[in-house]
Amino acid sequence: MPSDFTLKTMNAVHRGFLKLSGGRSGWRVANMPVLELTTTGRKSGQQRSVMLTSPLQEGDTIVIVASRGGDDTHPAWFLNLRDNPEVKVAYKGKPAEPMHARIADAQERGRLWPLVVADHKNYADYQTKTKREIPLVLLEPKA
Repeated sequence: MPSDFTLKTMNAVHRGFLKLSGGRSGWRVANMPVLELTTTGRKSGQQRSVMLTSPLQEGDTIVIVASRGGDDTHPAWFLNLRDNPEVKVAYKGKPAEPMHARIADAQERGRLWPLVVADHKNYADYQTKTKREIPLVLLEPKA
């Protein structure tokens, strides 16, 4: 499983690439749109940002996967939004907007998971590596 150092390095490299390209490149990875998710740290109370991909979008709802490469622990960003679901999302290079994050319930996950893994088999592979059910998170515009 990827270490925290590896994940942070990948995020830093991605941010650097976006900056070098003037934001013109880097908003798609592995045939998925990229977003920057900003959460509030559950322990620190500080703003924390991470670059993620979204394998599925439905209307204004953006679906992200808390896979952490199939690790047995949830990603820190997931724990942060679980405890404070008010987030900011910069999507496809647009300015960050406030959104509400919620974890897909069993019925939603049952419907969405097959759609996610149909086009992005890596997520199915990640699920085989861990006993935890990999959560799907729905990012929704604030009403």
